[in-house]
Amino acid sequence: MMFMNTWEIDMAQDRFRDHPLLGPATQTLANLRDAANANSDGWAYWPKPCRAAAKLQALIQGDRLSHFDDVRADVTADALRKAYAPIKAFRTRSGIDFEIVPVR
Repeated sequence: MMFMNTWEIDMAQDRFRDHPLLGPATQTLANLRDAANANSDGWAYWPKPCRAAAKLQALIQGDRLSHFDDVRADVTADALRKAYAPIKAFRTRSGIDFEIVPVR
């Protein structure tokens, strides 16, 4: 299972803050993490939100070599919309309210 811990999410959020696609992606992931922390034992202990965000985490992390290059062909608006789909479903099923930041 894909798992970005709190530190990794915060670092990605700082790094990609101004990126047109990864900025909203990292903010959405942070919003989901914060909602999980507020409504359970925490992000690290409730697997459902983490599973819902697996595609989003994979998109944010890239191939692990992409941290050397901010231009990534795998990050597209379509890929981000696909990564958002299971998160939206989780939000609907769980009834937990958090913002999914739209693509700019």
